[in-house]
Formats: sequence, C-alpha cells, structure tokens
Amino acid sequence: MLAKKKVNEFFSKRKISVETLRRNAVRQRECKDFLAIAFTYKRDGKLVNCKYRTLDKKFWQEKNTEKILYGLDDIKRASEIIIVEGEIDKLSLEEAGFLNCVSVPDGAPAKVSPKELPHEEEDKKYEYLWNCKSYLEKATRIILATDSDPPGQALTEELARRLGKERCWKVTWPKRNDKEICKDANEVLMHLGPEALKQAIKNADFYPVQGLFNFRNYFYEIDDYFYNRHGYELGISTGWRSVDEFYKVVPGELTIITGIPNSGKSEWIDALLCNLNKNNNWKFALCSMENQVREHARKLLEKHIQKPFFDESYGASAERMSIEDLERGKRWLHDTFSLIRCENDDLPSIDWVLKRAKASVLRDGVCGLVIDPYNELDHQRTSNQTETEYVSQILSKIKRFAQHHMCHVWFIAHPKQLKNWDGKPPNIYDISGSAHFINKCDNCIIIHRNRSVAERPIDQVQVCVRKVRNKVVGCLGDAFLTYNKVTGEYADVCQE
Repeated sequence: MLAKKKVNEFFSKRKISVETLRRNAVRQRECKDFLAIAFTYKRDGKLVNCKYRTLDKKFWQEKNTEKILYGLDDIKRASEIIIVEGEIDKLSLEEAGFLNCVSVPDGAPAKVSPKELPHEEEDKKYEYLWNCKSYLEKATRIILATDSDPPGQALTEELARRLGKERCWKVTWPKRNDKEICKDANEVLMHLGPEALKQAIKNADFYPVQGLFNFRNYFYEIDDYFYNRHGYELGISTGWRSVDEFYKVVPGELTIITGIPNSGKSEWIDALLCNLNKNNNWKFALCSMENQVREHARKLLEKHIQKPFFDESYGASAERMSIEDLERGKRWLHDTFSLIRCENDDLPSIDWVLKRAKASVLRDGVCGLVIDPYNELDHQRTSNQTETEYVSQILSKIKRFAQHHMCHVWFIAHPKQLKNWDGKPPNIYDISGSAHFINKCDNCIIIHRNRSVAERPIDQVQVCVRKVRNKVVGCLGDAFLTYNKVTGEYADVCQE
C-alpha cells in the first residue's frame, strides 16, 4: 500500500492523474531494495515489453523482447499522431486531451548521425519504427514533440529522416519563465498547465524541408518591406532626379545595360557607382575587361574629384587635379572598389567571375557588381546547347548570386550590328546573343548619346528605361542627362 502511495505521489507532482495511469496500465514493481514504475508496452492489447524506472531515474527493460513504440494501440487507426521522447511525456499529452500519442522506447541519441540512412534490416537503433511500420504508414501528419535539448532535437531529425520530412511537424516548447524554456511536454504540463500544452501541440510548425517554404518564413522580410526599415526596399537614388523617376537601384536585382558603341554605357555606369558611393557609401566589385586598370582609374577619379586627370583634357583649360587630390583619390579607389581580373591572357567564365565576386561580398562588403561586357567573357558551351539556352543559364546564375548576396549586378551587353541605323536608340531585343537578356533581367536600360543637332544638343545622353520588373520602384520612360567631357560627370537636364 505504501509503495502504491509513493507511485501516485510521484505522478501527482507531475500532474498525471490516476485515471491516466489506469488507462495506460502503468504498474509498480517492488524489489528488495527499491521501488520501480513499470510502463507496459502492448500491441493489440497483448504485452510485448515492459520498461522500468526507479523513482531516482534509473531505467531498464525486459531482455529479449520486441522493441515497439509506447502506447502503440492508441495510434492504430490515427491519421495524425504525436511522437514524444519519454513515457511520462506521452501520459502528459493525454492529460491535455491527446490520446493519439506514442513515445520512443530508448530515449534520444547524442547527435545526428552523419551517415546515410541504413537499410531497414540494419537500422538497429531505430528498429522500433520498422516494427511499427504498419501503424505509422497510415499517418499523414506526424507531430514530433521531443525534448528541447540537443539530444532531443537530434532525435527529431533522425525520426523525420525515417518517417519522411514532408509529413512531419515540429513542436517548439514555450518558456516556463523569463529565462528558461520548457524541456518537454511534462514540464509544460507541470509549470504552465494542460491548456498551454494543448496550444504548443496545435502550434506545431512544418518540419523544414530543403527548398520548401511558407510565407510565414518570410513575414519578417515582408514587414521590413512594408515599413522600409532598411531604407532600400523602395530603391536607392541614382543621384539624378530625372533618372530616379524611372529607375532606382534595388539590392539583389540584375540590370542589363546596352547601347550602340561609343554611347557611354561604361561611363554612365561609373558615374552611377560614384553617386551610390557618395550618397550611400556603397562598395563595388568591377569586372571590366575592356578597360586598362590605369585608364579605368582615371575615369573614376575624374568623376569623384571633379577635376581632369591631365592638363587641358579635351582641349579644356580646367584646373588639373593636384597631387593631394590624386593621393586622396587613390585611397578612395582602394576603399571603394575591388577588381576582378584574369592574371593571364585567358578570358574569365561567368562561374570564375561570380566566385570572386562572392569573395568580395564576404571580405570587402561590396553591394554592387559590374560585368562589362558580356562578349569579353569565356563562352564555352556544350555541343548540344544552343546560345539561347546558354544565355538563359548564365543569367540564372547571375540572378541567384544577386538575390542570395543582396548585391545589385549591372551587366553590360552590346547590341548586334544594326543595319540602316537611323540614329535613334536601339531596341532592347537588339542585344546580341538572346532575347533572354531581356526576359530574365529585372531592369533594362539603353544608354544613348545624341549625335544630331536637329534632335537636341550634341552629346546629350538619353537614359532609356525599357524594363522595370518591380513597378514599386520604377517605370518605363526616358531621362536626359548632360555629359561633361572634362570630368566625365553627368547632370540632370531640365526638360520643358
């Protein structure tokens, strides 16, 4: 009688009722020097195994018995089941109203096995799952409610690997106070009550499946977008009011730049980078294969310092940058740009470029990548791959890079040779190679320099925004800029 009282007191402290103990055929075993609780493992009402626990938490099982899940008969016809780590957790869930629950018989592993899943006959540690296969196969929703400690989380992963992650849900236990999280179902029952335990089970989330998400996984990002918390969700100014009306720079996007030869595509990109650095402190990786390093440095320095690199540049009499200007400019070049260049005569592949761009993002914190131009890359494709398929493939790689690293990419592509050119901006589908340049990019801009006095002032630059995927930050239209031949700067043109 005293032994029974001790067992009832043990479970009473854990908020487990006598009715629940009776329904689950929990027994007691009186040995010479100690008292043990007996958890009976049954299949179809027949005793298959018995697991013992002393009041001071020592465990053992009957020898030469079949390993099965504790409470197996409770899930015989269940389409939704709950799996916990211990027998007392199974009893706790019954107190919260869940009968469709079972417990593993052997606790949790120390960590997730790095090995491939063994074949069913060799999977000895988890043989209880295979012994109960016919019961588990019927379930379309399996809630894994193991302990919150590392072994418990390892058990969750091992169970999900075997049961199929696509039909698994995972429970996150609530806090028991301001500092501690409940370890298991029984702690939730003891400290927070059956309603909190019921809510934790109902709030179980999808078990992560690689490559499969829910919008809930992105609510924080959607909130950032709504409140414009980072300051770039609605785009970053180009530095030209007239261009901002149609195009702004958004991290993670791909912009294709095109235009006929000598229209100033590279010059305009350089000016844009200078503006973004001045106003937002952006850094950039430059893969500019048509420019010598010293010549590219000159163009960037002239725009940044707003003075010519040499005396009487373009016949002008503007003041040349001083030695102090040059030294200050060199420090700016060092702090702002990373150069991606082949050290031999080989042309770089897109994979080679993106690998170094990734290093620059991680090492230098660059926010933008310029690839200038497409035709200077090494374009080796398989014999059975068309140019259209190849272009689609490399643009997909660039877009994945941009999105993954939140790095804006400007990709300059030349148009094909234009017959009977009338002096107007080319069509976006005139890009040499494939229409995928337009189909896959987020933005497409044509840079066009006027050469006709009848049209407008000579050398006035037309920025033709011909595609904007994100209508929140831009739209189609033309902006007009003046170009300063001495310093390479661009400025807004006031249009009547």
